[in-house]
Amino acid sequence: MEKLHRSHGTGAFEPSQLRALGEGCVFEAGVLVFHPENISLGRNVYVGHYAILKGYYKNEMVIGDQTWIGQQCFFHSAGGLVIGQRVGIGPGVKILTSVHEEAGRAVPVLFSPVATAPVHIEDDSDLGINSVVLPGVTVGRGAIVGAGAVCAQDVPPYAVVAGVPARVLRYRA
Repeated sequence: MEKLHRSHGTGAFEPSQLRALGEGCVFEAGVLVFHPENISLGRNVYVGHYAILKGYYKNEMVIGDQTWIGQQCFFHSAGGLVIGQRVGIGPGVKILTSVHEEAGRAVPVLFSPVATAPVHIEDDSDLGINSVVLPGVTVGRGAIVGAGAVCAQDVPPYAVVAGVPARVLRYRA
């Protein structure tokens, strides 16, 4: 019988396995890291309980200095993920860099080709609890993404967005 699936591993890691690790980083209990060789963290990065940093065999995940990552976040960097400095990321945030393409009704979505696109979260921004950032999106410098928002398009610098899909409510002063 053909084995259709294989494990991606346990996610257990040693910080020394990361591509780069700045001083003062904190990994709370239950954090899982996949493909640590493609993940770089700056100084004083906090990674909350049960967060998953899902690196990929290609492309990188780069997280800047003094970024705070809440509990139970899920980051997937198949398309490349860059998170700037001093970014606040609330619990349960999902950042995705891949999606299954439409291949027609004859092909189950699960078996459709995967498309990737990079995500950029610029310096000084904040992603509210349970928000989602989809492939190809840039969240601009100093932007605020409201709780539960789904960012399917770029968020302008200093914008405050909320909703599904996320829409600009106002700009920060």
